[in-house]
Amino acid sequence: MATEAMIGERIRLRVSDDGVADVRLYRADKMNALDVAMFQALIDTGEQLCRMPNVRAVVLSGEGRAFCAGLDTSRFGQMATTPSSSGPVAGSMSKDITVRTHGWANAAQHACMVWTQVPVPVIAAVHGVAFGGGLQVALGADLRYVTPDARMCVMEIKWGLVPDMGGALLMRTLMRSDVIRELTYTGRIVNGVEAQALGLATRVCDDPYQAALETAREMTLKSPHALRAAKRLLTVADQQDPAAILLAESVEQAKLIGSSNQAEAVRANLEKRAPNFADPQ
Repeated sequence: MATEAMIGERIRLRVSDDGVADVRLYRADKMNALDVAMFQALIDTGEQLCRMPNVRAVVLSGEGRAFCAGLDTSRFGQMATTPSSSGPVAGSMSKDITVRTHGWANAAQHACMVWTQVPVPVIAAVHGVAFGGGLQVALGADLRYVTPDARMCVMEIKWGLVPDMGGALLMRTLMRSDVIRELTYTGRIVNGVEAQALGLATRVCDDPYQAALETAREMTLKSPHALRAAKRLLTVADQQDPAAILLAESVEQAKLIGSSNQAEAVRANLEKRAPNFADPQ
C-alpha cells in the first residue's frame, strides 16, 4: 500500500506500491538549505528506510529551484562572530565534531553517509544547485542524475573550510585524486555536463527526477535480495578504512572552525570584499 509522510517538516517521504521511496527535500523557500532540522530529517529518513523491507529503490530530490544549496548561510554569520571551534559545525548536532556519534561518523557526516547504508540503490536527482553540503548529500547516493545546467561545487574552501560531511570519503571512488584536489582547492563550479565528464555525475538528462523514477521502477523488477546483495558487495569493494577518513575530516575541520582566517573568509564573503588572510605560523 502506498504511504506518504512528512519527516520533521523538512522531508516528504512517499513510498509507492511497487516499493519506490520518493524522498523530497522540502524547504523550497531556502533552496533546501541545510539547517539542524534538515540534518535531522535526513538522518531520520535514511534510518527509517533502512528498516523498511518493502522498499526496493530510493529517489532523492529537492523541491523547488534546487536540489540543495548547502549549509544555511545564517550559520556562516554565526561563524564570523563566534570564534570558537566548539560550536556546531556544518549543522552538526554535537558540539565537538571529532566525537563519533553515529558509528564512524558525527551527525553531519551521518546525514550523508546514511544513504550509503540504506540497503537498496539510492538515486539523487539533481537540478539547480548542489553546493557544499548539498553536494555531499548527493554523493551519498549510489547514482546521480543531473540536468545539463545543474551547478555543482565543493564550496567549503570559500568559507575557509574543508568538506567534512563524508565528501573526502565519497569523492575518492568517483574521480581522480588530482581532480578532487582541484575542485576542493578552488571551489570551482561545474555544470552537469562537466560533472559527468569528471565522474561526479552518473547521467545527464533534461528531467533527472523522472529519469531517476524510471530507473528505480526498473530496479523494482529485479530480485530484491540480489539488489541488496549487490549494494553490500559493491560497498565493500569501495571501502578503504572509511573510519580513518571520516575522523580525519572532522579533525581538520575542528582546527579550522573559528580560526582567524576562517572567520575572515566568512566576513569577506558576507561583506563582498577581498579577504585579508594571515600567514600560517
